[in-house]
Amino acid sequence: MGRTVRVGLIQASDAANDGDLPIPEIQQKALDKHIGMIEEAAKKGAQVVGLQEIFNGPYFCPSQDPRWYAAAEAIPGPTTETLQALAKKHSMALVVPLYEREAAGIYYNSAAVIDADGKYLGKYRKQHIPQTSGFWEKYYFKPGNLGYPVFQTQYCKVGVYICYDRHFPEGARLLGLHGTEVLFNPSATVAGLSQHLWKIEQPAHAVANNYFVAASNRVGVEKPWNLGKFYGTSYIVDPRGQFLATGSEDHDEVVVADCNLELIEEVRRTWQFYRDRRPETYDDMTKLLP
Repeated sequence: MGRTVRVGLIQASDAANDGDLPIPEIQQKALDKHIGMIEEAAKKGAQVVGLQEIFNGPYFCPSQDPRWYAAAEAIPGPTTETLQALAKKHSMALVVPLYEREAAGIYYNSAAVIDADGKYLGKYRKQHIPQTSGFWEKYYFKPGNLGYPVFQTQYCKVGVYICYDRHFPEGARLLGLHGTEVLFNPSATVAGLSQHLWKIEQPAHAVANNYFVAASNRVGVEKPWNLGKFYGTSYIVDPRGQFLATGSEDHDEVVVADCNLELIEEVRRTWQFYRDRRPETYDDMTKLLP
């Protein structure tokens, strides 16, 4: 099957499901739960695994409560160190989304990337930050400032785009230009306004940019916010936009699929989007138009 990589996604409900507990207790419950699910992914033979957005706790952005600033931590830091050891144990690369503290009052929605030998490769910071009812993210996060990096793991080149980023094709294209083979999009999205886009936008990114996309979403209703139902359906699509695996709507699950990376070359020889780009005509995209 050529250069085949087994990609995994973890979708999970909030382990504590009680946002009023002490934050360290909430985070420990989430970490313990995800360690178990990473072990399950290892048993399924997953080589590169993505966790969900801010995996070690609830999606607290329906509120605007400074209490949650205490959930932020350094990257690299204690959580990444724990998962570095787990990655090395299972020879598994990991994409680890966390609430990042860079300094006092400076926080990002980020994802650390860890290689299969346990080495920390770097991080992506979410670029596009929503500020709308139920998703008050600008209260908690600064916009990312690290560009659109791609990380060379032992198995493939990994790019990261986080949740709301998926509505913006520009970054998805840059990640392709930078060499992404598998794009991970960890999300926290509930039934409602954007649900019909869930299985349209990211397969479209896969097709337009000729790479694999692995999109994860949590499940369940999280107390005390009760924002709505996180509807899961995490999935992996190939560069033709074909679904290779899809998770359930309401169960904790490890979703895995085999991705033949040679398909990227095959598709790009058919659809010459990179050859036929006209970047010299795109200057207006970087200007403030009326």
